[in-house]
Amino acid sequence: MNLLSAALRYRNQLSYSVIPISQQKKPLIKWEQFQKRIATEQEIRDWWTKFPEANIGIVTGIISGIAVIDIDEPEAAKPILSELIPDCLVFPIAKTPSGGEHWYFACTDSKLTNNARLIAGADLRANGGYVVAPPSINGNGRGWKWVEDLSPTKIALPFLPVQYKNAVSVKHTTLVDNYTNKSINNSIIEREKENIESVVVSQVSSNQQMFISGKRDEDLFHVANCLFKGKMPEPEVLQVLEKLALSCSPPFDLKEIPAKIESAKKRVLSRERNIAEDLRDWIEVSSGQFKVSDYQRESVLISKTEKHAANVEISKLVKLGIIEKFGDMRGVYRKVDAESQNIDWYNTSVDNIDIKYPFGIEEFVHTMPRNIVVVAGSPNAGKSAFLLNVVAMNMEKFKINYFSSEMGAMELRSRLQKFDFPISKWRFTAKERSHNFADVIKPEEINIIDFMELSEDFWKVGGMLRAVYDRLSTGIAIVALQKAPGATMARGGVGSLEKPRLYITMDSGKIKIEKGKNWAKPEINPNGLTCEFKLVQGCKFIKIDSWSL
Repeated sequence: MNLLSAALRYRNQLSYSVIPISQQKKPLIKWEQFQKRIATEQEIRDWWTKFPEANIGIVTGIISGIAVIDIDEPEAAKPILSELIPDCLVFPIAKTPSGGEHWYFACTDSKLTNNARLIAGADLRANGGYVVAPPSINGNGRGWKWVEDLSPTKIALPFLPVQYKNAVSVKHTTLVDNYTNKSINNSIIEREKENIESVVVSQVSSNQQMFISGKRDEDLFHVANCLFKGKMPEPEVLQVLEKLALSCSPPFDLKEIPAKIESAKKRVLSRERNIAEDLRDWIEVSSGQFKVSDYQRESVLISKTEKHAANVEISKLVKLGIIEKFGDMRGVYRKVDAESQNIDWYNTSVDNIDIKYPFGIEEFVHTMPRNIVVVAGSPNAGKSAFLLNVVAMNMEKFKINYFSSEMGAMELRSRLQKFDFPISKWRFTAKERSHNFADVIKPEEINIIDFMELSEDFWKVGGMLRAVYDRLSTGIAIVALQKAPGATMARGGVGSLEKPRLYITMDSGKIKIEKGKNWAKPEINPNGLTCEFKLVQGCKFIKIDSWSL
């Protein structure tokens, strides 16, 4: 998406106030008026005609309905923010070129202004500010981008938590009660302002006549319901409703207010219990990791109160050990699998799989049923050649499935023709696959994955290997991973080392057994053994020396 198209999308789809800014993050126009009005489509087109490489600035505050926490020092800011913003709260996140993040929240408060450095490493951009938005690019060619599934077009913006507002000392002035013209205590308004503004005030502004004969019961119950949803303490709900009752036309009997409050409280508690039960049922049928935003979308949770009830239940389930946080992305969890299968060690045999490897690796390490074998190689080190040799050496004895993420039919045939036997002698099943390998694993056969590809979030490799392992029964999986030249582990670090029973690394002309758990010879420890080789015609390995430490 080019910058003009993105700017128009922000304006038309999200009603954001857009301005053009330079790669040095400076406005290219006089932008003060766009804190009060949104530019027209034609104005935006004219700007990007005049400044075709301009980046996109979004004016923050009530004009766009957003407040943004600008984190430029994540290591300093995130430990503090984690105490102020619940992990289960899902909100749009944009990555910045410097490694920082922009966290987007809803803003309806004209008095919420920019605050710099009140939390180390994080600023607040609200009324009077702006932020750079994706897909803008800085002077070094690096860009701002939305975190996957966390853009404002995919998820709703929550309001800033009260804990955060208090921490940055955002002061709210006393608001005037629209119904009695009397001041309501600031502490009450601070907690419930969003509910009153969004529900009650909106009705007043639309000229609906409230609190009159025939509507008093309904209106008072509606207000009580909103206040309880916002977690206002019951004594304060009573205080608000008594004031409203006296302002009704004619005044509402104060003796009936407690019954109104009790009815509203039961309604809210019932709804929260229903969400809690529904969420538990949804998690029960989920597999693998899940996102809180997925549940909110599938269960059509629209209001802030409904989402809050779901977030509260998520926190409870974490404390109970039913679910746990998964990875580094906010709002992502996994169901804790407390069930385990008995290992029948007494009635099983200890026979290993009679599989052959290049360089005679089977002489040092046995391969058992359900083993994971990793071949971690640097680019052009010979990973595919190693795996195709495994096929050639074992295809007469085993059913072999070869999943390739980068070779099509022509390239694969070209590689196979280089071996010293006719192409018609090959016996294996080849398939194209680049993702979700666990879904296609044949549990009782040999599965070769060339290769398990990750361009980012390398920490996921451990979970991907675990998923493959969980699919195996008597078969095995041999998985190729990419690594940096000279590195001792693949991308994904120790996560890639945990599940494999045999872990081989390959660099140009050198192969090493980094990990071998099942020793073939009790007197020879295979861990750390290396061997030098030459690769001829892209398929033939020639040993230069013997295995040694």
